[in-house]
Formats: sequence, structure tokens, C-alpha cells
Amino acid sequence: MSAMTPADILEYIRAAAEPVSKRDLAGAFRLKDGARIALKKILRQLEEDGQIVKTGGGYTIPEGLPGVTVIEVTEIDIDGDLLARPVEWNAATQGPPPRIEIMPENKGHPSLKPGDRILARLARVEPDLYEARTIKRLDIEEGRVAGLLRIHKNGAVLRPANKKAKLDYDVLPGELNGAKDGDVVVGEIQPARGIKRKSVRILEILGRGDDPRAISLISLSESGLREDFPAAALADAKNLKVPSPEGREDLRGINLITIDGADARDFDDAVFAEKTPEGFHLIVAIADVAHYVRPGSALDAEAQRRGNSTYFPDRVVPMLPEALSNDLCSLRPHEDRASLAVHMWIDGDGVLQRYKFVRALINSKARTTYEQVQHVYDTAPSGGQDLALYKIIAPLYEAFAVLDKARRKRGALELDLPERQVVLDEKGNMTGITQRLRLDSHKLIEEFMILANVAAAQALEARKSPCVYRVHERPSFAKLESAREFIESFGLSLPKGQVVNPAQINQILLQAASLPYSHLISQVILRTQAQARYSPDNQGHFGLALPKYAHFTSPIRRYADLLVHRSLIAACGLGPGGIAPEEIARLSEICDNISATERTSMEAERSAIDRFTAAFLSERIGARFAGRITGVTRFGLFVELAESGADGLVPMRTLPADFYIHDEAAHALIGRRSGRVFRLGASVTVTLMEADGLTGSTLLELFGHENGADIPGMELKPSRRPGGGAPKKGKPGKPRTPVSRHKNKKRGKPKSR
Repeated sequence: MSAMTPADILEYIRAAAEPVSKRDLAGAFRLKDGARIALKKILRQLEEDGQIVKTGGGYTIPEGLPGVTVIEVTEIDIDGDLLARPVEWNAATQGPPPRIEIMPENKGHPSLKPGDRILARLARVEPDLYEARTIKRLDIEEGRVAGLLRIHKNGAVLRPANKKAKLDYDVLPGELNGAKDGDVVVGEIQPARGIKRKSVRILEILGRGDDPRAISLISLSESGLREDFPAAALADAKNLKVPSPEGREDLRGINLITIDGADARDFDDAVFAEKTPEGFHLIVAIADVAHYVRPGSALDAEAQRRGNSTYFPDRVVPMLPEALSNDLCSLRPHEDRASLAVHMWIDGDGVLQRYKFVRALINSKARTTYEQVQHVYDTAPSGGQDLALYKIIAPLYEAFAVLDKARRKRGALELDLPERQVVLDEKGNMTGITQRLRLDSHKLIEEFMILANVAAAQALEARKSPCVYRVHERPSFAKLESAREFIESFGLSLPKGQVVNPAQINQILLQAASLPYSHLISQVILRTQAQARYSPDNQGHFGLALPKYAHFTSPIRRYADLLVHRSLIAACGLGPGGIAPEEIARLSEICDNISATERTSMEAERSAIDRFTAAFLSERIGARFAGRITGVTRFGLFVELAESGADGLVPMRTLPADFYIHDEAAHALIGRRSGRVFRLGASVTVTLMEADGLTGSTLLELFGHENGADIPGMELKPSRRPGGGAPKKGKPGKPRTPVSRHKNKKRGKPKSR
């Protein structure tokens, strides 16, 4: 204890990167029980003298910040660094706030701009300099909540649409703002006034609760997205015109066509192919968005803020105003359009031999759909307009066959999982869910776009120009290990002790194709995959088995593609509209931003589909459905209904009475007493208990499964059976968690994901 003095304690606390606890200090100075009493006295004295202060995380110096605190973004400097200040800081009494730099995470920090607030973990680097790492972004619309308004004789309440919310909000008297009972509204949370529940005042009416069009508006509001464009951005989009052919390659005589979905409203890519002695000459022409949207403009700022278009079942929230997305930048048939095009020459093995990027003027010869093109190709007509179209698309299919063969040879991941589509009637009511067709015409366009994206990345890398890469890292070792034991239950195996490549995973999928649960193997493999993101640093694309890859083909709906266009324009000397120095300086930050906006859009789209589906099912409470277990957790089972694709929760409290083991490695709940097994992928029959269109929650109950829902022919390993002992050593992340069905009754009503 003689080595520990108040000065030593103060110096240690001052040097620490974050607040330190008594336990930290006792460990650092190797104090025994008796000496800890002296430590408490020293800390108390230092605190009384004002030399240290106590925070929620421990002790720090008076000017020091808590280890976890709320900070507000103040600016993005010239180097692209995000700077922030503590929210709880009084400059008048505390002086200038310390400098806080927000550090990017592995997946990039959230889409942030000045004024946004985040909960962050702080580490002091210097006395007046902190590094912040994002824990979570606070409400995008700070202090706002969307939900259903209910007016009772004792007042009005706002029932939140967020399924995680536990309590309703009281609406302040006189603050309805014209809203009526049953309206879907946005409320602003008010400071607590000594009442039990928080209160709100109504800011905006989104629609009626029984209006299906309000469903997307709830998801849109929750995610911080907005449909309306700022006046300055709309002004930038006015009075724009298609440029003249001067300075552009005239491709108006080429038989370029667009191939899109039947419900597509904008067409941003056109394709052409012709056979050559060496292989094929391909052209992919993309709308020249960079000609109209210039760096530094209000239009560009709004496009960057949105990051991408967001697609709901009943509407699109576009990245660009309709004057561009549905008009000037849409490659409509028989109209001249500005384009950034790439000529590509491939050999007979589908290998890209050379390419050339040009600014062009094109005139699409036809607007076609996937189904139309596939029908014409399959029927090979002998006359009429279909024959003319056939002559254009036949070389496309020939080139596709070569590219598809090359794809298989390089071992691109073949996770061809079915995609579902919400079907709406004229009033916007959901009438069902169908599985999207997967035709060769879809694959054809995909292969042409992938090749163009590869050419873009190669061109920029060859010229040492900045590039926004589409990065997809290989699966982590931990995730592959987690999947390996499950896959081995089917007699399949992933290679051990080596780096796994896509071709090896494809071999697993091929072997599983003959099994009745091949879709389950695909789902487990899919869950091992990292989420793709944007980065200025090339790390390859694991899923496509490509060493370099960028997004070039959709600048109408993805800001990443617009940046790639600008960089190509500058690198290839193609005229005005190239990437600006300020953008290059901030490229890493912009990549983090658009990766985050992409995730936000995906979550908003998913929540909207959940709400549409729950509203559709709400009239069938008590009905029974066939389904399949798609998720196993310690609080219940997630089941996907075969008929609609709806995803609902079977709460733990509704399972047959038992003491369940949650075996993560086996993806199963196992009854300790009965040996009952509920496993991922097993077929089940469920009863629909609740379906709430407001929150998107769907609750189910198993029907007729007293003996469990295991997969025939798939055995648990001995160490995985109930009471069979702990997992083997060296298998991290695979706990067997005991969960009592009855304990979960105290946790309140579970929510669907």
C-alpha cells in the first residue's frame, strides 16, 4: 500500500482512456482486501477536492467525459473526419468542448450528418481529444414516434407502430392538430411533466388506419426517409435537356434495348451484343446521371443523403426527383438519351479481353420485359415484330451462355433462393404473395451488368483513380464453424483447417440439391455470409468470386454508381461532371454513409412487407397453416408460412411444457425431460393467434406437435442430446442454454421479428 498515494491514483485516472472503476484501480495497484478501504478514502478525498468526478462508468478527471455518452455531430472536415461534441456541455461554464472524432467501425458507422446524435463509447487520446465508437444511432427523427391515434372519453393516446415499444403515449390536451380517432400520425415526444406515461403532441397525419397506403408511410417515417425533395433540389432538376451529339459517340443506330420488370417505371440500362471472330462485342449503356447531377449542387447533396432509392410494395422513394429518374435519365424507347456506355470484348471462354468507356447518345429500340424476352427467345418466331426482336436478343443469349459458363468455372456462389413479391389490388390492399419467376432473361441481364461492373473497377484501378468498390468479405471462421456441425448432420462437410472459397461452398449446395431439405442448407450457408458494403479499399467480392468489383450500372437509384461514373469521366477524360477533389477527400466517409443508407432502406422495406403481410392475415385469426421453422431462439421459434411467406413467432410460453435447451450449434430447442426437438428447417403446422398490421407482428402457436418437430434422418450428436454434457472444448460460440418455458411468462408478450 505504501506505493499507492493520492498522486498515484490521480495520475492513473488522468492517463486512462475512459473512466475507471474501483475494481480497475484495485487490480492495477494489486490491492488486497484491507487496502481497498484506504482506496475508498483516497477516492472520496480526491472527489471532495474536485480533482476527480464520479460518472456512471467510474472515476475521471473533471474535464473528462463519461466512457459512454450521447454526442452530436458538428461537422465533417476536409479530411472526411466526423467531428462531434457532447450533448450535455455548457460552454459558458465549462469552456470550449473537447474535440471528439467519430471512428469508423468494421461495417462503417451510421449515415451521419451535422445535427445527428449517437450513443458512443469514448476513449481519451489526449487531454482535449477523444475517439468515439458508435454504439447505436439515436432516433433519426429525434423525439418522434409514429403510431395509431385512439381517442377515448378520458383523452387521446398514441399507440406506437414500433413493435419494440412497450407503452402508449398520452396526447396532450389541445395538441391533436386536427387528427381524428383511427388516424395514423407522427407525434413529438414532450418532456416529462410528472405523469406516469410520456406524452406527445401530434405533428403530422399520415393517413387513416384502415387505409393500406398508410402502411408504407409508417415504415418510411420510422426509418427517417422522406418522399418530398427540398425545393433547391427540385429547382436543380428543372429545365434540364438531353445534350447534343457533340463530343459524344453516336450510338443511336445500334440495336440497344432495355429489359426490365413489367412494373418498372425507370429504365437505366440498355444492352447490345454481336458475335465477332474472337467471341462477342457487348455494349452496356447506362443513363448519364453525372451529366445532370453535379458535385456540390443541392440535387447532389440530397441524392447523397438518400444514398439509394427505397422500394415499398406500393410506392418508390427515389434517390432522384422524377424529372430525372422517370424522364431524362430513363432510357425510354425511341427517345434520344445521354449515356455513359462501355464497349466490352470477350473471348469464347467469357474472359474480358478489353473494354472502352465512352460518353454516348443512344436511342433504345424497344422497352421489353423479362417474360416477353424469354417467350420470344423460347418460341423463335418466324415473322412479325417478334422476329425483329428475336434477331436482337439471340446474340444476347449466346453471349450469356458464354458468361454463365465462365461464372460457373470461377465458382461464384450459387445461392439461388426464391424471392417473394407482394401482390396488391387497385386500392393498395394486399391480396397475396407470389414467388418471383427466375428466368434466363433475368440471369442474362445480371451477367451483362456484372461484366460492366468488373470493367469499371478494372478501368479505375488501372488508372490509379478513386473507386467505390462493392466489397463482400469471405465468411468469418466463427460463422463457418457454427455452420459446419449443422451441415455435417446431413453427411456433408466443409473443409477444415483451410480458407474456404465459393466453389467449395457450391459443392456443398450441389450435394445437398438431392436432399429434401436443400433449401435449409442454402439458408444456413446464407447466414454465414458477410453483408456487402461500399469501400474505397478493394477487398474483393467473395460471393461473385471476383478480385475487384464496383457498382456502375444503376446511378439513378444508387449513389455509389454515380460516384463510379464521375471517377470514370475524370479518369478517361470524358468531359465535365467528373469527381471533385472534395469528394475524393471524403470518399471513405461517403462509402460509410451509403452503406448505412442501404441498410436503412432494407430494414424499411422489410418492415413494410411485414406490415402488409400482417394486415393481410389479420382477417384469418384462428386459421391453421403449414410452415417451416426458419429461426430458433431462446425465446421461441420463428416460422415461415408456406402459403404467404409470412414470418411469425411461436413464443416459448406456448410450446409443450418442458425445460428446453437452446442448442445453437444444432439450431434446435430440445426438451430436457421429453427429448422433444424443434429444429431449424422442420415442417410444422401452426395456428394464427395474432396479426397486427400496425406493428407488423404475427404470433403463432404450434398445432399437433406434442412430439416435437425434428428433421427425419438427421441425428443430434451424443454431446448435443438433452443432459449430454457441455459442448466440446475449442468450440466457441456454441452454448447450450437452458430455457424454461414457464420463466418466459414473466417477460410480457413476445414480439415478432
